[in-house]
Amino acid sequence: MKQSKQVRVKNILGLHTRPATVIVRLLKNCKSDVWFTYKRETINAKSIMSILMLGIKRNAKLTITVEGEDAGNTMTSLLHAFDNQFGE
Repeated sequence: MKQSKQVRVKNILGLHTRPATVIVRLLKNCKSDVWFTYKRETINAKSIMSILMLGIKRNAKLTITVEGEDAGNTMTSLLHAFDNQFGE
């Protein structure tokens, strides 16, 4: 199963180290493949360095794509994390 959703980054400092760490921890045990697409560049969302290299700022929109057996739960968890600004 494959799902894609567009989200807006609400964090004041964008996707800096702390939120990127939350994302990677959240995806640690997920069986699906997860990609973020921003400005025509697609990266593996399970890699903290790849997330940081995108340089995503506040209010930027990115597309989350999840493909695999637990895609629904993974997408729900990611959307919740983005909505809650990764606990910041």
